[in-house]
Amino acid sequence: MERMSDSADKPIDNDAEGVWSPDIEQSFQEALAIYPPCGRRKIILSDEGKMYGRNELIARYIKLRTGKTRTRKQVSSHIQVLARKKVREIQAAIKVSSHIQVLARRKSRDFHSKLKVTSMDQTAKDKALQHMAAMSSAQIVSATAIHNKLGLPGIPRPAFPGAPGFWPGMIQTGQPGSSQDVKPFVQQAYPIQPAVTAPIPGFEPASAPAPSVPAWQGRSIGTTKLRLVEFSAFLEQQRDPDSADLNCSIQDDAGAFYGVTSQYESSENMTVTCSTKVCSFGKQVVEKVETEYARFENGRFVYRINRSPMCEYMINFIHKLKHLPEKYMMNSVLENFTILLVVTNRDTQETLLCMACVFEVSNSEHGAQHHIYRLDE
Repeated sequence: MERMSDSADKPIDNDAEGVWSPDIEQSFQEALAIYPPCGRRKIILSDEGKMYGRNELIARYIKLRTGKTRTRKQVSSHIQVLARKKVREIQAAIKVSSHIQVLARRKSRDFHSKLKVTSMDQTAKDKALQHMAAMSSAQIVSATAIHNKLGLPGIPRPAFPGAPGFWPGMIQTGQPGSSQDVKPFVQQAYPIQPAVTAPIPGFEPASAPAPSVPAWQGRSIGTTKLRLVEFSAFLEQQRDPDSADLNCSIQDDAGAFYGVTSQYESSENMTVTCSTKVCSFGKQVVEKVETEYARFENGRFVYRINRSPMCEYMINFIHKLKHLPEKYMMNSVLENFTILLVVTNRDTQETLLCMACVFEVSNSEHGAQHHIYRLDE
């Protein structure tokens, strides 16, 4: 931290990367959201087949968006400058918070009751500073974990125009108290077979319309032991309060609930474990494990996980994604984003169902669509 603070007093405009105009800075911030820190690893672009480091991808993105050239070293220097600036902001906010607490304790009870002080445990401060000291410049610039843990105000985030057409149920604001499905996958319980009647000699029945076949038949996801009959991710907006404090700063989508509901069926009575893994660039980022017990309904065993809340990583990912201005930028991010769902028998550890989800921006006028592919050995 001492080395970083020694050079932190240099003017930003006179740093090695030169002057960054607003259009270059906006493209730079967009690229930060698209390409996460990857250390010394290289990223292969599918359309070119070439390997790029993160800073090279950012420089390439700036060139494509603005037509102006910034080298890999200029991008690296700019990231370090922004990292030093963010460190100073966080340190200053911590000092101000501590100073306010000291002053508040010295005042009378009457004054203290009128003063709202954000309390911050000293141990939490020390841990946050230690965590920040161990982070690289790229991680400091890209990460929001420190800011969220400390609850510090005043650190602005880059904002871009909203991108319409991406997961309408996830992005568009619903009516108060309503919920919207992102990718609904709802099936009936089991196929309904049409009634079979024996022909009567000498009698020719009138022609009848062909029996309607359920739309999902032949496209269900399942194995011989377990079948997925419902999978729905949704965003639920809370009803607006009757009164509000005008001095309170409301975050984007404040009070919104991001949830997932899923249901499985089986002919066997089991206790199942449902694992949901989020992977970025082929590596696991976060995992959620849920255990569900069987309920016997209509001659089958049902496992239902109702309104399971999404993790903070997924919510932040959705927020960043929906602020990207172009669809091709979203698809570039989603190209390296995967969700893996694995359902196992808790007692025998047998894998009952495995499903991988890959995403792209929907171009359909009817909202989000899905395709199902089965991989055979």
